[in-house]
Amino acid sequence: MSIPKHRRELGSSIRKLLESDPAFRPVAYMSMEIGIKESLPTYSGGLGILAGDILKSAADLGVPLIGLTLLYRKGYFQQSFNSEGWQTEKPVLWQPVQELTLLPNKVSLTLQGRDIQVGVWMHEIIGNTGYPLPVYFLDTDFDGNDTEDRKLTWHLYGGDEHYRLCQEMVLGVGGLRMLRDLGYNNLELFHMNEGHAGFISLELMREQGYYDPEKIKEQVIFTTHTPVPAGHDFFRFDLIERVLSHEALLNLKRMLPNSDGISMTELGIHFSRYVNAVSKKHAEVSRRMFDMPDIDWVTNGIHPGTWVGPGMRRLFDKHIPGWENDPGRLVQAVNLPSEDIWTAHQASKMRLLAAVMEQTGTQLDPDVLTIGFARRAAQYKRADLLFSNLKKLVDVAGGKIQIVFAGKAHPRDDGGKAVLQRLLASFEKIGAIIPTVFLENYDMEKGALITQGVDIWLNTPIRPREASGTSGMKCAINGVMNFSVLDGWWIEGWIEDVTGWSIGPAPSEQDMMNYDESLDAIDLYDKLEHKIIPTYYNDRDRWVWMMQRTIALNGSFFNTHRVIREYCEKAYSISFRGM
Repeated sequence: MSIPKHRRELGSSIRKLLESDPAFRPVAYMSMEIGIKESLPTYSGGLGILAGDILKSAADLGVPLIGLTLLYRKGYFQQSFNSEGWQTEKPVLWQPVQELTLLPNKVSLTLQGRDIQVGVWMHEIIGNTGYPLPVYFLDTDFDGNDTEDRKLTWHLYGGDEHYRLCQEMVLGVGGLRMLRDLGYNNLELFHMNEGHAGFISLELMREQGYYDPEKIKEQVIFTTHTPVPAGHDFFRFDLIERVLSHEALLNLKRMLPNSDGISMTELGIHFSRYVNAVSKKHAEVSRRMFDMPDIDWVTNGIHPGTWVGPGMRRLFDKHIPGWENDPGRLVQAVNLPSEDIWTAHQASKMRLLAAVMEQTGTQLDPDVLTIGFARRAAQYKRADLLFSNLKKLVDVAGGKIQIVFAGKAHPRDDGGKAVLQRLLASFEKIGAIIPTVFLENYDMEKGALITQGVDIWLNTPIRPREASGTSGMKCAINGVMNFSVLDGWWIEGWIEDVTGWSIGPAPSEQDMMNYDESLDAIDLYDKLEHKIIPTYYNDRDRWVWMMQRTIALNGSFFNTHRVIREYCEKAYSISFRGM
């Protein structure tokens, strides 16, 4: 395997540093969830999978990061539905000892007046040139801890605000103490993937022994993912004073004065030297939301080697050598043989349809246009927009499309569960005319099958609530076109009739917050009828031409190799001048 020159040079300099100081890792990447592989159920969706993809690309490129998260012994949850179509949940059964290495290190953390022992497990990501990147999973479920404290690392996004506050203290404060105990004493840059690790600023303050906000800021990078105010964690001081020490409470009040509590996002913004959103539009929204004009953006991506299908991988290996080390080379996909790219896609489609048959008993047709929709079932994502006018949908697409859906609603999100219930009811009404299936327990394996195997990827959020989105990027690298509302990353990746199709009006300052949502449904049905269906069935050459350009224009850019390089240039510049 040929390694690009810039990677050889970077790898050589890092090896020298590692040889002189084995604990040299300039950046700790801290995330409430990290999704690395299917057998590690330590993620719920996009945020965690993005974190895992970023760390994988860092390993591929030889960038010396550390991953830090919590261990969730009961995973997110296993999904099923009762007779009324209402989602129910039960714990995931898995054994950390089969996937991770338990280290002997322990640190202490005081919460609610009790000392909690925090342990740590490790997983090593090996990059495609053999570079190792450690990921550490904090755990409190050990003998000696109070029964309630042992449960703090059981559930991802489980429990109430009190539970979440304790978890975020374990991640931020306990996380830094654990890194120091592991020997990372030269570690002076901490990248928070969303605000959950924000209490690290408290521990940095304790380490330095005096109050110096500027010194704290020099050590912290913050990435925000949520363009909706209600989506940001906020803890009132009356709750904080029941959980944290009096000294910590006073420091927090000094850090964010004139407030009745702590917004983890504001804590991250005000005590970080570099703050970024995850798409250009998200940066514009965040600047207005937080009245902070300096918020930058690094548009998200996906790890190419994880999400490309086996047929497409073979095609890329043959015609675009070196693409996996340098995904930018995928611009050459415009020259991929048309028959080969169609054959590779159909193979992915057959794998998906085989899984559908096995899991649901429904036999779908490989020659029928297949639409995919799979993501978290939140109300703003409008999974049911396609079914908002069943008569129109049947008139436009009856006998011409089939649909594969998947997605979980948060256990306490009744609105999201209601969306899923409406979806299943719609499936019953039109299933004889438009075959529609729902794959339960959406996870990384099903995500890969669906994004590789469908013909069109549907995305219908209410603008401007899609900060970025990454599922459509997984499709793009597999030559699957997006059919999406113009929000998040799609504003940057969309070229009408080339990389896919838009839904609804173009975004503007006037309509981003209060636009007529009915226009989205009208445009969806119109383009499905007059553009997408006719092209798929009547102009195969044009369809494949678009597949080539989707890979070349979107797959070559919306990947985490590019994301890591941007973070190295914009956020980690002191550590990685040679990148």
